[in-house]
Amino acid sequence: MLRNYIKIAWRNIVKSKTFSFINVLGLALGMTCSLLILLWVQDERNMNRFHANGPRLFQVLENQQWTGSELSTTPATPGPIAAALTAEIPEVEKSVKITWEEEHLLARGTTGFKEKGRFASPNLFSIFSFPLLHGNPETAISGPTSIVISETVARKLFGRTDVLGQTVRLDNTDDRQVTGVLRDISKRSSLTFDFVLPIEPFEAKNKWLTEWGNNGPRTFVLLNPQANLNRVNAKLRDMIHRHDDKVTTITAFLFPFEDTYLYSKFTNGKPDGGRIEYVRLFTIVAVFILIIACINFMNLATARSAKRAKEVGIRKVVGAERTFLIGQFVGEAVLMAGMALVFAIVLVQLLLGSFNRLTDKHIAIEYGNPYYWLTLAGLALVTGIVSGSYPALFLSSLQPIRILKGSLRFNAGAVRFRQGLVVFQFSLSLLLIIGTLIAGRQVDYIRTKNLGLDRENVIYMALEGELPKRFDVFRQELVQAPGILSVTASGADPLAISSSTTGLEWTGKDPNDKTLFMQLPVSYDFAKTMKIKLLEGREFDKSIVTDSTNYIVNEEAARRMGMKNPVRQDLKFWNKSGKIVGMVKNFHLNSLRVAIEPLIMRLDTTNNNTLLVRTRPGETEKALASLQQLTKKYNPAYPFDYVFASDSFEKQYNSETRIGKLANCFAILAIFIACLGLFGLAMFTAEQRTKEIGVRKVLGASVVSIIALLSRDFIQLVIIAIVVATPIAWYAMNQWLNDFVYRIDIDWWIFALAGILAVSIALLTVSFQSIKAALMDPVKSLRTE
Repeated sequence: MLRNYIKIAWRNIVKSKTFSFINVLGLALGMTCSLLILLWVQDERNMNRFHANGPRLFQVLENQQWTGSELSTTPATPGPIAAALTAEIPEVEKSVKITWEEEHLLARGTTGFKEKGRFASPNLFSIFSFPLLHGNPETAISGPTSIVISETVARKLFGRTDVLGQTVRLDNTDDRQVTGVLRDISKRSSLTFDFVLPIEPFEAKNKWLTEWGNNGPRTFVLLNPQANLNRVNAKLRDMIHRHDDKVTTITAFLFPFEDTYLYSKFTNGKPDGGRIEYVRLFTIVAVFILIIACINFMNLATARSAKRAKEVGIRKVVGAERTFLIGQFVGEAVLMAGMALVFAIVLVQLLLGSFNRLTDKHIAIEYGNPYYWLTLAGLALVTGIVSGSYPALFLSSLQPIRILKGSLRFNAGAVRFRQGLVVFQFSLSLLLIIGTLIAGRQVDYIRTKNLGLDRENVIYMALEGELPKRFDVFRQELVQAPGILSVTASGADPLAISSSTTGLEWTGKDPNDKTLFMQLPVSYDFAKTMKIKLLEGREFDKSIVTDSTNYIVNEEAARRMGMKNPVRQDLKFWNKSGKIVGMVKNFHLNSLRVAIEPLIMRLDTTNNNTLLVRTRPGETEKALASLQQLTKKYNPAYPFDYVFASDSFEKQYNSETRIGKLANCFAILAIFIACLGLFGLAMFTAEQRTKEIGVRKVLGASVVSIIALLSRDFIQLVIIAIVVATPIAWYAMNQWLNDFVYRIDIDWWIFALAGILAVSIALLTVSFQSIKAALMDPVKSLRTE
């Protein structure tokens, strides 16, 4: 029986090559999109889930409530909290603190390059599953001069990985002994580094890391298997306040480390989405695209129903049961789905490299994994059954007497069902089109919005090695070099400031005021170089010695302090009394997802870590050549490395940009696949109305009127899809835009444009069949019986 099914199915596929090709193409494209999306979803869901202690690993997070601000959640914690957790909470088996990732120079002899590393406490490798190729994980980072490097770094420096005991020079100042070689960290880890240093010497140089009132390191704990998370959080909640009674607005809690990547967004201290929203969205998109492809099969199979009807009638007359016919048609669909799957696997493999570059992933297909093949087989089976179900049930229900008498007609219910499928297809496609248009406009808005400073023609470079010590002379030569307009320095990227404090006092301050101010150390000419508008007062001046304790504020800081005219007002910052000498216009300090925050700028000419160079318009190459020459002169041990301010800013929105590009691709493919379904329905309609068209032509109807007659029904379906999709798309995209404090308005013309695109595409799709039917010889159409 099965062999007979396959033989008949294959004959029908070969007999109708055009229909078979369209069917297989539609299913293959739908499967390809779905497989790529599902591979991406699987990779996202597997982030941080390779650690052996995964279910018992937690990160310490803080909820902070500041005056004038909403409750915020941050991963930065006080340095002493790690030791306190193991000492005071019995359920905590181990704890580790890790600093933020930053670049340092690693060198051996004349070979040197910059790599990203962290400082960490000794038990890092006993908590996390970062395996060492060489060295003892318990003691690898316990010595003050130790360093653990990755296998890639070891090969770059030494040409091999067995390098325990070898010496690596750090930042051209400290010699470090290699005490461990780390296997390269998995691409599915959000916690990354190329080397690790012991945190104790770093804390000795940065005493603020040992104080309860300051946040910086990230803290992770390993709970014992019997621990109750709610009870642990109850003990942890007020730990910071217990150790520092001045801290009254901060509470701490544990959050599963495996969930930190996907659930990074918190509202009122509770997880409220993050990348999981994109994972869910694209999972739905994958299912919808596959459904669109299945609907195409249904429509195309139904379009051929008139040709298969006599076959069904004859089979029924000779005794074929309905279950046999259903099995036959479903079997054909499964066979086509299997063929489509083969093409889909080939397409996925061909597209995977480009897909990885687009998504910044390192996804690889696990061909040796039996579950992968079972998933593919299940996908083909489900797709075949779903796509073949309606045609099978429909064709097997036909009455043989009516078929063989030539009076095959389809009732209104069947017609409405097929039309509903087309409406559903185009509604989904319109959702994707509208979504991509709005997301694209928001990204463009971010890129072009006036940020309050000019990021064009600005170069960032790290101040490292000898440069901080020789900054004045280095800066003086830079200003006079070709292509360079002005030079300054700061303690951070001005568009990504993270350092904050409540340590301010001013005249009339409420003792209960806990306003959080962003703080940025800057050098001379900061506002001039970044083209920030100075509203009152002046910038810091070299000739005024007291500027070392004076301050510049932004409009928001002046507002929060209740100062209408802040210049010359007294201000104490970290117990240093001075005066406000200038007020600048508000500029964006961070992502456009958050409102502009109050900012205090203080003068620092020795400890800044970022050089900011404004180039003359059109002379970027000259400026880079000058910068490289002088960098090698004053800091020869370090490689020349720089980044454009505009690139640094756009990097903050890489996620939205990539998601937008993905959505564009899938929207185009969804429309294309939906048009295949529309093409099938147009063929079906033309077949059903062959005699009517012939009669109309005999009675004098023009070709144009017949084309309009046949196209009108399809345009109506698309218009219905527009009506259905518009409110859903508006609601969904409005929710997405709510994540941005600074966002576009959703204009009516976006929906109009999407509708015009959909109608135009539908017209192009059906016009071929409409013109073909309108040009048919009426003699042939009236002889169809």
